[in-house]
Amino acid sequence: MDWSRIKTIFILTFLVLDVYLVYQFMNTRDAAQYEVVKEATLEERLKNDDIRYNDLPEAKEKEHYLSVRTKVFTTEELEQIKGQSVSLGDGTSIEANLEKPFKLSSKFQPAELSTFIKGNIYAGEQYKFWSKNDEAGTITYYQEHDNKTFYYNSNAKLTFYFNENNEVSSYKQTYLEIIDELSDEEETITPLRAMETLYKKGLLKPKSNITDVKLGYSTLVSLTASHVVTPTWRIEVNGKENLFVHAFEGRVIPLTDGENKVTE
Repeated sequence: MDWSRIKTIFILTFLVLDVYLVYQFMNTRDAAQYEVVKEATLEERLKNDDIRYNDLPEAKEKEHYLSVRTKVFTTEELEQIKGQSVSLGDGTSIEANLEKPFKLSSKFQPAELSTFIKGNIYAGEQYKFWSKNDEAGTITYYQEHDNKTFYYNSNAKLTFYFNENNEVSSYKQTYLEIIDELSDEEETITPLRAMETLYKKGLLKPKSNITDVKLGYSTLVSLTASHVVTPTWRIEVNGKENLFVHAFEGRVIPLTDGENKVTE
């Protein structure tokens, strides 16, 4: 028996097998890489579902958790308010009737109340227009801190009431005081990642139009003497629906009007 020949055959056989296995491995790896490359990006998936959006805010921001408390107004502060009949209620809200009602135009614009708010409302420059409800006869503003709105926070709210003659006759105001920053700066998730969270949860429907994206605050924890608020991305859809995502953790916050009230 020619052992040398047999050995050569075995060597060649194993060599061919090795070449085949390497060939199969390379094909499998290339196919896997091809699949990764071919997987649609979030932008492509949004485009395929006809979900539109404009320029997004800065991709990376650093923010803090904040400790806040509901302001207790004083009689001295009320004395500075002129042209109004004012009461303190439980001390945490100002309720006022205007001596001279303020007339609104038939096509209301927030600018109509800007001068009045800045000149006649406590810390008026800190409130930003939120909505007008013709059925309820209300115009709602929410307080801001560092250009970030306290979303749906009943203790950081300014509500005007208007009558059938389109005249503002009264208002109610609450205010949050900032106590401290509770954490070191943390990097927020990007607006696109916040949108991805909503998309994966099925909250961004096909043919939606994302009309605004802005960073603000929502209540995280209510304590006895203070409250903790967290940075929150607001995604406005079709100009009327607001969706909220925790800006650090990336989870959806089921926040609606009246559900973010902090209480003592």
